[in-house]
Amino acid sequence: MDSFRARFTCQAWLLLTLVLLLAVGPARAAQFKIATLSPDGSSWMKSMRAAAESIEEQTEGRVTFKFYPGGVMGSDEAVLRKIRIGQLQGGAVPGGAMLPFYPDAQVYNLPLKFHSFEEVDYVRERMDKKIVAGIEENGFVTFGLAEGGFAYILSRKSITTLEELRSGKVWIPNNDPGGLQAIKTFGVNPIPLNLADVLAGLQTGLVDTVATSPIGAIALQWHTQVETMTDLPILYFYALLAIDNKAFGKLSIADQALVREVMGATFKQIDQQNRADNIAAYNALLEQGIRELELSDGERERWYQTAKKAEASVLKNKIVSQSALQELDGHLNEFRATNGTKP
Repeated sequence: MDSFRARFTCQAWLLLTLVLLLAVGPARAAQFKIATLSPDGSSWMKSMRAAAESIEEQTEGRVTFKFYPGGVMGSDEAVLRKIRIGQLQGGAVPGGAMLPFYPDAQVYNLPLKFHSFEEVDYVRERMDKKIVAGIEENGFVTFGLAEGGFAYILSRKSITTLEELRSGKVWIPNNDPGGLQAIKTFGVNPIPLNLADVLAGLQTGLVDTVATSPIGAIALQWHTQVETMTDLPILYFYALLAIDNKAFGKLSIADQALVREVMGATFKQIDQQNRADNIAAYNALLEQGIRELELSDGERERWYQTAKKAEASVLKNKIVSQSALQELDGHLNEFRATNGTKP
């Protein structure tokens, strides 16, 4: 009887071990193919490659990344289409690219919404988590928002009035309904182009005016084709790494947690570094001879009032929800009341 019990106990343990192994499953390997318009060699790409190497090492090769920088996979729209069909698993894209999946992802991108980085920080501290959650609820895993910075108007000519802006050949990103709706309220008939085509557009004269961050202007070489920069933060933007949640879900729970930890820390670092890099790049543009133009107080007020009309148009067309805008405005009003700054 004791021998039988011993054999039974041994068999039971073997069966339990087999069940546990089946429940946990074998280690699952995955390669994430990630596209971005960011040029290879940029600080953004260096940070993501370093994070990918760390993940590959810590997962013993189970999770790897292959990057396609410099727009070789096409526009943001093309990248998202390739993610849907499984040709890619993710993309590093601006927040506005998430419009088809989660429109409120671009609530920070409304024109002339923020007046300073201090306002940005106050709002983001209170709203970033909601935006990330909204993106994740609509099909993508992400790891936090990385500041792109304030976009400024750069041009071949002087732009210090709305009339001068309206007379320019102004670029707007292709497939950006929110931006299109807003800029038309300013009385501008923009020229839509993919990001990768803008440099050629500036070189040929197809466009003569763009809006981008200082580091974007330098990284994309647009600064070589412009002469002026209007000292007014026309809009704020951010970027993120979006990975298809079905592809991400194929990883083991432990590997998912590791990727989130490493990439989350990396995007927090990118977010902070981009702030410093943009300030340095702004000064570098001035040192390279680009003229800084200031609006008069009256003209600046005209731009702000026009931005409010653009915002109303965006709401009317349901490009951003009323609730998201009300929340953002509430935080801005709190900050401005506390700090005694103008709305």
